[in-house]
Amino acid sequence: MTDIAALDQLHVWHPYTQHGLAPRAVPIVRASGALLYEADGRPIVDAISSWWVTLHGHAHPVIADAIADQARRLEQVIFAGFTHEPAAALAAELVARLPHGLTRVFYSDNGSTAVEVALKIALQYWANQGRPRTRIVALDQAYHGDTFGAMSSSASSVFTAPFADHLFDVVRLPAPGPDTDESETLTALDRLLEDDADSIAALIVEPRLQAAGGMRVWGDGVLRGIRDRTSARGVLLIADEVLTGFGRTGPLFACAGAGIVPDVLCLSKGLTGGFLPLGATVVREALFEAFRTTDRRQTFFHGHSFTGNPLACAAARASLSLLDERCDARRAAIEGTHRARMRQFVGHPWVRHPRVLGTMAAFDLEPPDDATLGGYLDPIGRELGAFALAAGVLLRPLGNVVYTLPPYGITDEQLARVYDVITEFLAQLDGRARRTSPGVAVGVTA
Repeated sequence: MTDIAALDQLHVWHPYTQHGLAPRAVPIVRASGALLYEADGRPIVDAISSWWVTLHGHAHPVIADAIADQARRLEQVIFAGFTHEPAAALAAELVARLPHGLTRVFYSDNGSTAVEVALKIALQYWANQGRPRTRIVALDQAYHGDTFGAMSSSASSVFTAPFADHLFDVVRLPAPGPDTDESETLTALDRLLEDDADSIAALIVEPRLQAAGGMRVWGDGVLRGIRDRTSARGVLLIADEVLTGFGRTGPLFACAGAGIVPDVLCLSKGLTGGFLPLGATVVREALFEAFRTTDRRQTFFHGHSFTGNPLACAAARASLSLLDERCDARRAAIEGTHRARMRQFVGHPWVRHPRVLGTMAAFDLEPPDDATLGGYLDPIGRELGAFALAAGVLLRPLGNVVYTLPPYGITDEQLARVYDVITEFLAQLDGRARRTSPGVAVGVTA
């Protein structure tokens, strides 16, 4: 049998991996539901949806069958000048489910490219009207992807530091969240719009949840305030729902849960149920019309080789079909388990800011003496990840931020196992140092 791990070590460069420190990558030979299987048959509970993409569960037969059926008929066709049923039907089905007013779908390949498309549309929208606006506004602590526009609109971090001199300038607002008075965000936005609204093309946010920034939960009221202010001053609002879409925060889309409609909305990750790469940038009709002229110079000159790939679109349609009442009930059950189990961590000397939003649960892991590096490079996350993997659970903390974001198909027993492993790790930490802690009420937020 092929030694997958040996070949991998010889030839593969993994993402977000320091190969000078990382252990051998774990070969996975098959998956089902919330379980990944190693070659010897050992199961691993996927508690993070394999980087937040596996929506319903691995190898879901409805999606697998849809891809296989489509592959026998049409696997790829150039999407400039041609179309096909999976792409056209998917666009209509997305529009029917998204907040009312978003009508046009531009396909790309992933979350970063969906954001790139959104930024380019926003900037060219104003240029096409002869009223160029050149500034982009974003929130502190943001993460929008790893391509250059997406990095520019993300927070400065260890991710972006090597490229800092090559990123375009972005105006930043204080991020709403547990360590910020949320009114500061709106106050700063008011000042910015008062000073020079006419230079601002768009404001981009991750609605309700800044994920890679540390699973920071923020309120609907601030999101509505941002929408009210940007609408009043003619500034486009881009909602990056690459993670938050398809029920992750509770409602089908985070913007819909807050009762707002952005001008542009970005989707990826769970769009295909995690089966194939696909991004979508959905805009209001007025933005589309600003590009539909008789002047070819006003064309949106952007595309990807696999734009509108039929296999990916077929997978996305199948995934959408599974977002039914049974899925609603399953998401509610996951959230209920999150809330019950997170309450048990309140008062633990290492646990700070326990929080729940939809199917995401998180807390910050900090030693009682506060001697912590914190942030993405904090080694405590790698320690927990290794402990969990040895116990048959996949967790990948964001530095000292511990979270679980399971696929909807996870069973009650499997999710209980995830929490049991986290509890075991906390018990191990508790033996290192003890102190009386006032705890933090489970803002098991929103």
